[in-house]
Parts: sequence; C-alpha cells; structure tokens
Amino acid sequence: MTDCFSTEKRREIMSRIRGADTSVELTVRKQLHRLGYRFRLHVASLPGRPDIVLPKYQRVIFVHGCFWHGHPGCGRATIPETNSEFWSRKINSNMARDKKSVRALRALDWKVLVLWQCQTKKPDELDRRLQRFLGRDLP
Repeated sequence: MTDCFSTEKRREIMSRIRGADTSVELTVRKQLHRLGYRFRLHVASLPGRPDIVLPKYQRVIFVHGCFWHGHPGCGRATIPETNSEFWSRKINSNMARDKKSVRALRALDWKVLVLWQCQTKKPDELDRRLQRFLGRDLP
C-alpha cells in the first residue's frame, strides 16, 4: 500500500506534529488541575524530561502517543508500510529511550506513570488512574 498523500503533503503534515503540549497532554493536565493537583512541565533536569512532574508527591507522568512510542497491542501503534524500515528504527529507538528514562527516574526514587494516548479517552477512568497513582482513591 502506498501513502495517500504526496511526499510534500506528508512532510507538511509531519512537520506540524509537536513533541510537547499535545492535545493528549493537555487533556491529562486539565484533569490533574481539575482534581486539585499542581505540577511542573517538562523538567529538563530530570531523566527523560517528563511531561508532568508533581514534586510534592515525588511523581512524574509521561503522556505517550501510541504510534510514536509503540504502545503494545494498540491499533494506533502500527508501523506504516511506506518507509517501514525507518519507522521501525525510529519507534524502537523511542521505546528504548523511554525504558532508560523510566529506569533512571526510579533509581532516583521517583514514581513513574506512563499514560497512553488511547487511555485518555474516558475521563472517569483517567481520573481513577491518576488518583490511584497519586495515592488517593476516588469513592
């Protein structure tokens, strides 16, 4: 199967993808704020530059796009047929970097939560995951 977009159009589409402040990340941040949590963003001094840092709780949250970070078993995490060798290397390298960052953070006594893009679609479930991670259960 070939790409349905021209090379120029695909390049334009890909150039608009952001690494920070994505819609999924904003969803998680809004939920945390609504629940009363305050946090810092993209702390460069921590391994992996976590998306959300809650210093008071010694916790960090990574918000991963299913495609970009290779979410196992997720339909969004399929390798494109076009230029598949490149994408396979790219996603595998992202996954290796993610594992290294999580190990380094845990070695520094940080608790780490990885939220996947597909896990943010149901606000009630997202609330429960966040509360459980932060040590407060919802009724």
